Amino acid sequence: MFDVLLIGGGVSGMSCALVLGSAKNKAFVTDKKIGIFTHQKNSSLQEAVFYNAYGVTPGKLGSELLTESTAHLAECYPHITQIENEKVIKIEGTYPEFIVTTNKNSYRTKNIVVGIGSANTFAIEGLMHYVEPHQKALPEKQRIQLKNIDHKVADGIYVIGTLAGWRSQLAIAAGSGAAVATDILTLWNNGTQTHAHDSIR
Repeated sequence: MFDVLLIGGGVSGMSCALVLGSAKNKAFVTDKKIGIFTHQKNSSLQEAVFYNAYGVTPGKLGSELLTESTAHLAECYPHITQIENEKVIKIEGTYPEFIVTTNKNSYRTKNIVVGIGSANTFAIEGLMHYVEPHQKALPEKQRIQLKNIDHKVADGIYVIGTLAGWRSQLAIAAGSGAAVATDILTLWNNGTQTHAHDSIR
């Protein structure tokens, strides 16, 4: 049983995973099992190059960021399970026990974070009734989002990045993922507002 499974290895999903990973020494996190599906084949980063993203070296290719981010997560936070080459096709159950089914396996988890982009090819069974037109994309692009209030779709289900209704900017997607990570940390900390900072001190 995972405490949280993140669906999507793009900007928002990896940002969420990194913040959750960095909180590993907090007493209320030490026993938590965290996993992320790092399926990146359809990520919009595959064709991106960055000159206007804070903290990113100018000219950095999105495809490089995808590779570097999974390596970064593995190096700094190896306790987070990276599930590669599996595509989520169905979600069943209710909080606090969901079953996430992929094209290869099934997993049990208490919480789910969905961050796989806003293309209208979205087809995860069990989430389709939350789909609505994207509120901040041009209508002709036919983008979609999941209905949510401050990233929360339903108890135990969160959505991040462009699928949460945010515009397609790296910094916005990264911030969205980090925000939900702190929401989950707050949940695990019995509702006490929580964040995760590193310090040189």
